[in-house]
Amino acid sequence: MTVNTNTLVSITEANQNFSRVARIVDENGSAIILKNNVPRYIIMEFPEAEKLQTAPDDNVEAISRRLIQKNLEAYKELAK
Repeated sequence: MTVNTNTLVSITEANQNFSRVARIVDENGSAIILKNNVPRYIIMEFPEAEKLQTAPDDNVEAISRRLIQKNLEAYKELAK
């Protein structure tokens, strides 16, 4: 993952100036909160987070086909 250094904010600064963090998210799409100089949290706009949680239908179908094929014998046994 490539990280834009302009989006890095210490946890202390985020705690004291959250409006700056929100501004960074508005401008760059996300902000990375550092804890002990290590990336620990990511803040992003809610619609972007929702997109990451839902798989496109074609991915779901491909995964379903693969699981059915992999476990076909078990499905046949259960169908008896």
